[in-house]
Amino acid sequence: MATPVKIDFVSDVSCPWCVIGLKALEGALQRLDGEVSADIHFQPFELNPQMPREGQNIAEHIAQKYGSTPEQLAASGEAIRARGADLGFTFDMEKRDRIYNTFDAHRLLHWAGLEGRQHQLKQSLFEAYFTEGRDPSDHGVLLDVAAKAGLDPRRTSEILASGEFAAEVRERQKFYGAQGIQAVPSVIVNDKWLIQGGQPVEAFEKALRQIAAESAG
Repeated sequence: MATPVKIDFVSDVSCPWCVIGLKALEGALQRLDGEVSADIHFQPFELNPQMPREGQNIAEHIAQKYGSTPEQLAASGEAIRARGADLGFTFDMEKRDRIYNTFDAHRLLHWAGLEGRQHQLKQSLFEAYFTEGRDPSDHGVLLDVAAKAGLDPRRTSEILASGEFAAEVRERQKFYGAQGIQAVPSVIVNDKWLIQGGQPVEAFEKALRQIAAESAG
């Protein structure tokens, strides 16, 4: 009988390593099918909460925030693209030249969790930004992405036009900040174990097997 585990996946929709971490986690869970049964909850984290609506050029942003040179940015981008390809995800670096505010996307993700469509929306948001180069702060894009994830367009529009779920998202961000989460992805298992970063499939598999064995014992 599979051991149930609760997974809180703390991440931002504009974080490429969060895509890699999620795909690796999914790969590990496939390998552990029959051993581990995971209940995944996506929790909000904003890498750039002060980012204006129009966003910022990625090269400019990375240079300001981390001091990276164009050469370092290109090398990092190629590493991300290659890791994504190995995991079956397409990073199209040519289409993604800006970074955007993601707060409204997190509001929709909170609602999608209540509707049982959170995983589908997370996947669609990642594809929209990293594969298609679309703006995840644009309400038209968010409406389209939410519909693709199976969410009701009218309800989506109502949420985007209001401040609904803003307080809940901020509360969750404050909670994980108080727990010391300062980088993503952060994968918290059973409210106890922390796995950080875009780890390989094998690392997630080993950790989850150990956690499941301890939980079952």
